[in-house]
Amino acid sequence: MKIIIAGAGNVGFHLAKMLSSEAQDIYLLDKNEERLQFVASQIDVFTIHGDAKSIEVMEKATVSSCDLIIAVTSSEETNMLVCMLAKKFGAKRTIARINDVDIIKNNKEQFYNDLGIDTLISPTHLATMEIERLIHRAVFTDDLEFENGKLTVFGICVDKNSPLVDKTIKESSYLNPDLSFKPIALHRNEETIMIKNDTVLLSNDIVYFISNQESIDSIIKVCGKESFKIKDIMILGGSRIGVYAAELLESNFNVTLVEKDKERCEVIAGMLKRTLVINLDGHDVKQLEDEGLRDMDAFVTVTADSEMNIMSSLVAKNHGVKKTIARVENIDYIHLSQAIGVDTLINKKIIAASNIFKYVRKGNVSSVASLHGVDAEIIEFIVNPKSKVTKAPIKDLKFPKTSNIAGVIRKGKGIIPFGDFQLQSQDKAIVFSLTESIHKIEKFFQ
Repeated sequence: MKIIIAGAGNVGFHLAKMLSSEAQDIYLLDKNEERLQFVASQIDVFTIHGDAKSIEVMEKATVSSCDLIIAVTSSEETNMLVCMLAKKFGAKRTIARINDVDIIKNNKEQFYNDLGIDTLISPTHLATMEIERLIHRAVFTDDLEFENGKLTVFGICVDKNSPLVDKTIKESSYLNPDLSFKPIALHRNEETIMIKNDTVLLSNDIVYFISNQESIDSIIKVCGKESFKIKDIMILGGSRIGVYAAELLESNFNVTLVEKDKERCEVIAGMLKRTLVINLDGHDVKQLEDEGLRDMDAFVTVTADSEMNIMSSLVAKNHGVKKTIARVENIDYIHLSQAIGVDTLINKKIIAASNIFKYVRKGNVSSVASLHGVDAEIIEFIVNPKSKVTKAPIKDLKFPKTSNIAGVIRKGKGIIPFGDFQLQSQDKAIVFSLTESIHKIEKFFQ
């Protein structure tokens, strides 16, 4: 599959890095030659120096023969123009990164589809949707629903008082007599480990389960946690993410948004209906306390300063706030959330890249998602009648050890499959896989 990525910034680099490990034919196009040299020294991709909008450069990149062009430069206008030109040249599929959330909110995608842009990706919109999901299921570090909740994959931190602590999965199987859920993987000390029968769970492990709707409360109790409702939320930072998150949340929660720029506060106050907008510096802990920090159930910090977001979240945690979410721009920080005490670190570039991956995966893929700080993907395949997975029960498939067929949706019903289960045509198979094995599992579904 020939893929051209226009833009060698953080999103482009992250995409190229992930895709280059899977034997894809990747071309990275950018007018910053120094940036291209850096990328080429890190990963194995073809680099093309030049302006992505240039017809001459497009001809040089042989856009006419590419299967997918992904335009992720910092300029929305450039990304749209690149996709429109690429489509004219004969590119099979085009994806443009955009900043204008209103295009997606107001369902205007069809207009751009007609211009040759097949898919619009807004990192800001995706990040705000992620924040909303995390607020609604506050006890989880991650939460992904399939088929409107028929099955859910979620991460939860195991408390020291949990009956799971210091036991193998086999020893604690009595806690799951109906086999209505399954632990898939765990995250410990920046490492993702696939769970087996002899895996021992430890206190503070983040364990990823798949479950039907009815068993979620049982898993929360087994992990030593208690569900809690979010009522009062403080958002630190009047960025686009902060404003759109407040807009999403204000109809169901009491939202306070804190922004240090007075003029920006006035603009935001005119945009939001029920959110209390306060002009103060988030560095000032005393002022945050005066505005009710201790009374908040959730603290979401989305300023442009990653370090401040992390530190502010730790301050909130120290003041008794139950749920903390921090935006970080430095991708390397994502793995730190478990160690430093912030419930969830989110990076809009990683979220956007995960959303793009479903257009790259081989096999009939309906969705792709990544988990925060975990080197793995959850891929939902629609099973083809002649694919390898239909030929034998799961235990006989010789599936990679770093992958797991975690769940199955069959005729609208969620199923937790074990070794004797055999997939059928048109099943939706939910696969959890470490990044290193993804190209192997795709062959099972082709």
